[in-house]
This record gives sequence, C-alpha cells and structure tokens, in this order.
Amino acid sequence: MLEEVVATRYVTPLREGGSLPGIVEADDLGTYVMKFTGAGQGRKTLVAEVICGQLARRLGLRVPELVTIQLDPVIGLGEPDQEVQELLKASGGLNLGMDYLPGSIGFDPLAYAMDSEEAGRVVWFDAVINNVDRSWRNPNMLVWHGEPWLIDHGATMIWHHNWPGVQASTAKPYDASDHVLASFRPDVRAAAADLAPLVTEDLLTEVAADVPDEWLVDEPGFDSADALRRAYVDALLPRAATVHERITLGERTEQAPSRAPGWLTDHLAPWPHATKHDAKDGSE
Repeated sequence: MLEEVVATRYVTPLREGGSLPGIVEADDLGTYVMKFTGAGQGRKTLVAEVICGQLARRLGLRVPELVTIQLDPVIGLGEPDQEVQELLKASGGLNLGMDYLPGSIGFDPLAYAMDSEEAGRVVWFDAVINNVDRSWRNPNMLVWHGEPWLIDHGATMIWHHNWPGVQASTAKPYDASDHVLASFRPDVRAAAADLAPLVTEDLLTEVAADVPDEWLVDEPGFDSADALRRAYVDALLPRAATVHERITLGERTEQAPSRAPGWLTDHLAPWPHATKHDAKDGSE
C-alpha cells in the first residue's frame, strides 16, 4: 500500500502538460508533484500512474516514489489563478503524489548517451504498458544526479478506457519508431529475457493492490474493486511474456502528427480544459 500524506500547501502549478499537475508540500515535510482526480482523464490516469510506476520500480527502473495525498479543497481558496482554484475544488479527497526531484532537467537524446541495454529495458517496459507518450516529441524522462528517471505514465494501458476490447488491444504490436530512445539501438530481446520472467501473477497482483479502492469503484462491467484489479493483472501478464516479439523500430516520423490517441492529445491541449468538476456542473 502506498504511504498516505496530507497536503499542507499548494506551491505552484506545472503548466508543461494538459492536466495541470502542481507542486505541493505535505505533512511529512516532503515535496511532491501532485496529480489530481479532477483533471483530464481523472482517476484512470492515477490508476495507470500507480500500476505502471510501481511495476517499473519493482523491475529496477528509476521512477520517483509514489504516495497518495489527501487534499482539502480549502487549500485552493487563496489561489489567484481561477483555473487552479477550480481544479483544487474538483479534486477533494485522495490524489496522487510523485516525489519531487529538485534540480532535475528534461532528458534530451541529443545531449545524453544511453547504452542499448538500458534503452532496451525502457522500450520493453513501455511496450508492456503500451506507453504512447514517451516519444521524441515528449520524452517524459528526467535526468537527476546524472541518471535517467521515468515519469508520467498516465497515458498507458489504453485498454482500460474500453474494457470490452481488452484482448484485442493487449495483443497489438508496439511501434517504437518515435520512442525517445529509439536512436540508441534498444536491445529489447535482452530486456525481455531479463525482465519478463519477473512479471509474475503475484507481482502484478501486489502492484494492483497499491491502487486505492476509491479510484476503482463504479467501473462498468465490474462488481468490485478487486475484480477490476484482476482485470489489470490479466491484461498485463500475457503481454509481458510476448510483446518483445511485436516491437517494431522503423523510420522516425519527424513531420507526421503524434500517434497518440485522440483522448490523450485532446487533454494535452493548453489549459484550461474540461475537468471532472465541470462535468458535474453540466458544462464542458
């Protein structure tokens, strides 16, 4: 289970992405990048962050430590930015925090080198979780103390937006042509040989157990949070075993639009965009 902390101060928004995450301080004296249930894809994004982030950490990949953060919307009353106020109002209760890495900078494949073994491990992992958002356009990697760190796994496991089509979705290949690490000749077969045996039913069950019940309730087609957790296990387990056979590396599409799905690119539009709070009010 993830450690739970309480937000004590909202510091500043991070406007690089569409979901407007923010830096917050908490009662454990830690500083976190907070992602909100009221933004963009809401709780499904947080579910993906937990399952994929915790899986990566279990496999030895660098991902900032995750916590759950209790947020009292009253924190937003003093915010001068109306969009921030609305987001905080829409996100009362349990949200997600990622350990803030002070002094980190964005990964640039032209400025940093990576061997084919480590690149292969990241590409293989992204193939398993079907990460469509670690491309040369948007690397979603940081460099901290000279090491690469993986962040932002909200745009993964696309099948959980359409559970009836899960089998067809998880059987699809993974096109890594635009992956930020494609130029480092990633050795995905070596990565699969090392990492795939570690992705067991027990490991995935433990990872899924880290997702709070309240982010899993009321999902159509599932009668309990545990049943939904089981669906994540059943989707990831066979994919981890064989996806290395379906990873393709072709020419980078420098002039082509992003291959990310519409539901993602819509929420990468500049803030403000619709929030869960707006939907409850009947506005878009």
